Amino acid sequence: MVVAIGPKVWLNTRMIQNITIVGDGAMGTVCSMLLCAKGLSVRMWGYDAAQLSMLAQRRENVRFLPGYTLPESLLLEPDDRRALTGIDLAVSAVPCQYMRNVWTRLGPHLPAGVPIVSAAKGIENKTLFRPTEILADILGRNRSYAALSGPTIAEEIARGLPATATAASSDENLARQIQQIFNSEHFRVYTNSDIVGVELCGALKNVIAIAAGTIDGIGGGDNAKAALLTRGLTEIKRLGVAMGAAEQTFFGLSGLGDLVTTCISPMGRNRTFGERIGTGMTTQEALAMTQGVVEGVATCSAVLELARRHRVEMPITEAIHAVVVEGKSVQAAIHNLMSRRLRAE
Repeated sequence: MVVAIGPKVWLNTRMIQNITIVGDGAMGTVCSMLLCAKGLSVRMWGYDAAQLSMLAQRRENVRFLPGYTLPESLLLEPDDRRALTGIDLAVSAVPCQYMRNVWTRLGPHLPAGVPIVSAAKGIENKTLFRPTEILADILGRNRSYAALSGPTIAEEIARGLPATATAASSDENLARQIQQIFNSEHFRVYTNSDIVGVELCGALKNVIAIAAGTIDGIGGGDNAKAALLTRGLTEIKRLGVAMGAAEQTFFGLSGLGDLVTTCISPMGRNRTFGERIGTGMTTQEALAMTQGVVEGVATCSAVLELARRHRVEMPITEAIHAVVVEGKSVQAAIHNLMSRRLRAE
């Protein structure tokens, strides 16, 4: 049974009050805003001490989430040990490809048994691990891990617009804790035990979002984008089920919901990157114009390797990899997709 007592959240007699956000990007910032609004004690740690110091002085994340004042109660803590001392929960909001370095550094200071919820979306290139698998590989399996995922554009959440997310974990109690801690009037959280499916959805939809952006860039039209989302979801599901995920997850918030948002929002980095590719920019040029990490670029190679291992056909992902990594033209990639052997839906 869950009982809320003031700003403190109790679940099965465990109290969550002191939380550290690891990562000072847009998602880390908006997570801190949500949790501070619930009256919890929140610290934020960042890899760049100078950037964190600027946040403390300006009380605004000018680089990643400009225009929103940081909560007065939020403590910006650059010291590794002090950032993690005495906490009840850690929120990992570090981009997937940087998680290993960050948590290898922080791991010695993390108290035993403290659970971690990851807000990252991606697949680690060398290991092909999902975010919570990276954490378990570094920090051990004697603690619980969760993923917070869904259609969660940080700027919209910061504005107080209605949004939803999924808290996924094989530890049902932890999923319910995350649900209680993050849920608010404008941010509704559901639970899900399929952490494999939820994390795969979060990673794979970024690749499809790049494809959606290229369609916008070439003026391909709404018919093409609708087909892309539909067939893109099909190949995401195909790989996920092959890897042990539950099929229904791909039609939920972390699957279809996140895919739609990422493919249509002008604020999505992956879609915007793809749009620039569609207008004729090279991968390097498009990345140079993007503030923040475009996870889909790194993820597409890892996804293709997973597809090969599980013998799953993923033609859209193959096409994006050919354009982004191999330098193939967008028009040639589209021609190859449209001329594939006819088959039943």
